[in-house]
Amino acid sequence: MTVPPATILPASEPSPASGPPSEPSVESLSEPSSESSVESLPNPESRAAGILVRQHARESSARTYARSFPIVPARAEGMTVEGADGRRYLDCLSGAGTLALGHNHPVVLEAVRRTLDSGAPLHVLDLATPEKDDFTDALFATLPPEFADRARIHFCGPAGTDAVEAALKLTQTATGRRGLLAFTGAYHGMTAGALAATGAVAVKEPVSSGSSAEVTRLPYPYSYRCPFGVGGERGAELSATYTERLLDDPSGGVVRPAAMILEAVQGEGGAVPAPDGWLREMRRITSEREIPLIVDEVQTGVGRTGAFWAVEHSGIVPDVMVMSKAIGGSLPLAVIVYDEEYDGWSPGAHTGTFRGNTLAMAAGAATLRYVAREGLAERAATVGARMTARLEGLRSQLPVIGDVRGRGLMIGVELVDPEGPVDSCGAHPYAPELAERVRTGCLDRGLIVELGGRFGATVRLLPPLVITDEQAEAVLDRLMDAIAEAQELTDGQGQGQGQGQGRRGGRA
Repeated sequence: MTVPPATILPASEPSPASGPPSEPSVESLSEPSSESSVESLPNPESRAAGILVRQHARESSARTYARSFPIVPARAEGMTVEGADGRRYLDCLSGAGTLALGHNHPVVLEAVRRTLDSGAPLHVLDLATPEKDDFTDALFATLPPEFADRARIHFCGPAGTDAVEAALKLTQTATGRRGLLAFTGAYHGMTAGALAATGAVAVKEPVSSGSSAEVTRLPYPYSYRCPFGVGGERGAELSATYTERLLDDPSGGVVRPAAMILEAVQGEGGAVPAPDGWLREMRRITSEREIPLIVDEVQTGVGRTGAFWAVEHSGIVPDVMVMSKAIGGSLPLAVIVYDEEYDGWSPGAHTGTFRGNTLAMAAGAATLRYVAREGLAERAATVGARMTARLEGLRSQLPVIGDVRGRGLMIGVELVDPEGPVDSCGAHPYAPELAERVRTGCLDRGLIVELGGRFGATVRLLPPLVITDEQAEAVLDRLMDAIAEAQELTDGQGQGQGQGQGRRGGRA
């Protein structure tokens, strides 16, 4: 596929209102530096093509993002990625939400260099180190005080899925129970326990096992396609009522479980936010029945939703929080933080070789403090609201936009077939083929976005928290152009419903 260079926006000095002062501007990568190996190589396009051919020949067929984006990133700064062929893109995927500060942020690089120069050991299993102690201080300082005061932390393997496994083991050990309450649309990872809690059927079918039988699936409030067919607040109320009555029904078939696990905003599920009132009801229901509540903050954490942690919007205090992605400052790191009441497992109950990477803890501590100091959670709320409002305002011009939703800089645009029949909530059929064309059209325009949600019909926007006003406008301009072009191509053709969701994630 031929991909033209991304449009370089005009130079400007960001003002305090347009973004954090250290965020690199879009034009900062308009010309590769003299040190760059990209332009100095003979025929860089042939080199990039060769790398892609070798990847196809040598890597597993389970690779995911490489299929969506046939590019070879060679340099990156802030929100801008430069391919090995010299073409540039605005990255609105951010490592599936990992890059809170974008690529190669100065505070992250400084923390990594400082740690390397200090001679600190890079691998010490789970021994205490100054870097681990400092990271724990920085993390606990961001937590709601009523949670931090009773918190314990466990360092897990370097992916969010392992932290989910740890949370399940923790609550099973503490309660002596085995069952789990999880929700439709959920994504919690790709290892056995996390996959059982995940909602997507396509990734579960080939490896189906008895573990899924211990999971009770509950309806997540999804206003646009309400599982009860009513939508809005009433749909969320019915979800809570159904959950409570099912748990109390002696003939309901649900043995009291070890835990409930949920996301305050379902990310891979299509940027679907749970109403605050519903979250408070889940907390009440679980507390009254002595069921530990696990909140998966792997993608929602570190300011992305407009609060440092997504649970802060509703004010709930969970028993366990699962954290990964942005807490490592772009490097692999995953932890669970939980109420000390549940700290009953034995030494080695959940262990591993790579737990608490020194460089990741240094980069993570620097990231956590920078996000807090610069007020980036508040900025995410402001910029996200502005982007969502503009997208919402374009629905009348672009009827293929069925729903615009999200929280902060975790935004979903669900694409539909406007000529198809509507359901009881007024939603048109999903348009997954259209969504794929939009993703490709965005890449052609120098914008990286990924799909999610049911049938992969939702375009997801996960820009770094340091996105400037200029970059936000560029993202929306390019996305709108891509949607308009895709809509023109499909006018009069119709869009059939897709064949189901394949992978989602980045938590393998």
